[in-house]
Amino acid sequence: MEWIRETVKGLLLPVRAVPRASKNEIQGIHGDALKVRLQAPPVEGKANQALIRFLSEALDISRSQLSIAAGETGRNKSVLITGLSKTELLERLSL
Repeated sequence: MEWIRETVKGLLLPVRAVPRASKNEIQGIHGDALKVRLQAPPVEGKANQALIRFLSEALDISRSQLSIAAGETGRNKSVLITGLSKTELLERLSL
């Protein structure tokens, strides 16, 4: 998966967020990004908070290991993940 970039700070995971979905779920790959559906609305950072919370649970890591590196106000985001290797990330995402 070449769309997941390794940096000195950690892994950069491109995410396509879909707010106001019927349930929180990983829908699969959308182009060069992980498509994640979120129940939260895209107002006042609620969708970003829901994304961090959901990915934390899905990857079984602490929320402090996740942060929005780019795209806080758009649907296309880049999530920085620390403490995981690319192989571990792919295994946990079941990709």
